[in-house]
Amino acid sequence: MKKRPPWVGPLVALVLVYVLFAALTPDTFLRSQNLLTMARQTVVVGICAVGMTLVIATGGIDLSTGSLVAFTTVVVAQLLRAGVPALPAALVATAAAGLAGVLSGTLVGRARMTPFVVTLGTMSALRGAAKGLASEQKIDADPRGLDALLSADLTAPGLWVTAALALLVFAVLTYTRFGRHVFAVGSNEAAARLCGIDTGRVKIAVYTLSSLLAGVAGVMEFSTLTVGDPTDSVGLELEVIAAVVIGGAPLSGGEGSVAGSMVGALLITVIRTGGVHLGLPSWVQEIATGAIIVAAVAVDRLRRARYKTTVGRDRAEPSARASATP
Repeated sequence: MKKRPPWVGPLVALVLVYVLFAALTPDTFLRSQNLLTMARQTVVVGICAVGMTLVIATGGIDLSTGSLVAFTTVVVAQLLRAGVPALPAALVATAAAGLAGVLSGTLVGRARMTPFVVTLGTMSALRGAAKGLASEQKIDADPRGLDALLSADLTAPGLWVTAALALLVFAVLTYTRFGRHVFAVGSNEAAARLCGIDTGRVKIAVYTLSSLLAGVAGVMEFSTLTVGDPTDSVGLELEVIAAVVIGGAPLSGGEGSVAGSMVGALLITVIRTGGVHLGLPSWVQEIATGAIIVAAVAVDRLRRARYKTTVGRDRAEPSARASATP
C-alpha cells in the first residue's frame, strides 16, 4: 500500500474551511482583496514554518522563533536609523538571526543539550536583547523601500520570496543527501550516527537555516510594521509549530513536509480571517485553532496506525502463503 502524502489531509481541511467561510460570508470573504490579504498575512508564519519543518524533522523544536522575528525588526530599524541602506540592513539583521541559530544548533548538536531547554533559553535571551537594543520602546525608522516587500498587490516581492524559499527547502529535503540525513537523524539518531552521518553537523545546519528563515520573516514583519518592536511576535512560535504539526509532521521527528507546513499556515490564517468576517471574538478563534490542531494530530496518528497495520498485513500474507506451500 502506497503511503498518502501527509499534506493531503490538511489540504482537504483547508478547502472545507475555506468553502464554509465563503458560504457564510460570501459578500466579503470571496473578494480578491481578501484573498491577497490572507496571502500577505501568511508570509511570516509560512516562512518560519518552512524553517521549523527542518527542525521538527530532526526530532527537535525551536521556541525562539517569535523572539528572533522581533529581534530582527529591532536590528533592521536600528541600522536604517543609522543611515544604512535597506538591503544591507536586511542582510545584516538576517545574518544576526542566523548566528543565534548557530549557537542553538551547537548546543543541541555538539553539547547534546535538550532542544526545548536550549531554545527556551535563547527565546528569553533574544527577547531581552531586543528590548535592550530598543531601550524597551519601539524604534521608528524610514523603511527606505522595505515597506514595499508586502505591498497590497500581487507584485509584492514578499509573496514571491516566500514561494521561492518554500520551493528551495522542498527541493533540499527531497532531492539532496542533506535532506536524507535530516530525516535519518529524526527517525533514529543512533542508527544515523552508525551509518556515518555527522548528526551534530546536521543539527547545527538545521537550526542555522531555521533561524535564517526566521530572520527573513523578521524583515517581512518590519515591512508590515515599519517599526522595530521588541514586544512583537509573542507566541508566534506556537503558531509556527501548529502549522507544521497540522501539515502532518510528527513532533517525534523523521518526517516533515514543506507543502504540508505551508497548508497549515494558510489554514490558520483562513480560520482567523473567517472569524473576523463573522465577527467572532478572538477567544473563539483561538479555541477553533486549538481544536483543529488536536484533530489534525489525532487524524495523523490514526492514519499512521492504519498504514502500519496494512503494511504489516501485506507483508505477512506472502510469508503465510510461502509457509503453507508444500
